[in-house]
Amino acid sequence: MEGIISFGNKRTYNDFKKQIAPETLPLFDSLRNFCFSLGENVIEDVRIHRIVFCKSMTFRWFADLEPQKDSILIKIQMDRKLPQKTSQISSGKSLDELKSELQKAYNMIH
Repeated sequence: MEGIISFGNKRTYNDFKKQIAPETLPLFDSLRNFCFSLGENVIEDVRIHRIVFCKSMTFRWFADLEPQKDSILIKIQMDRKLPQKTSQISSGKSLDELKSELQKAYNMIH
């Protein structure tokens, strides 16, 4: 699958999603797919408890998604000099504002 890189941990998204609560998985998949839709140079770093999305091999991250029991904790990095924005979203909530923030963060990385 394009956009996936391994840092030696050999974890895949299929391994990772086993730890996501079934009621949260569709939301997580939706956000994951949106991050990939931002550009061909999006890289997914599957970590133990979260997934970080970076722009290209510079590994400048713009989104950090961590599943919780009934929600997703999301950290968005607009710029290294600015504090990251943290929010939590649960199923059934509108993703419009969050997607706008993710798009903005992706676009700000040079």
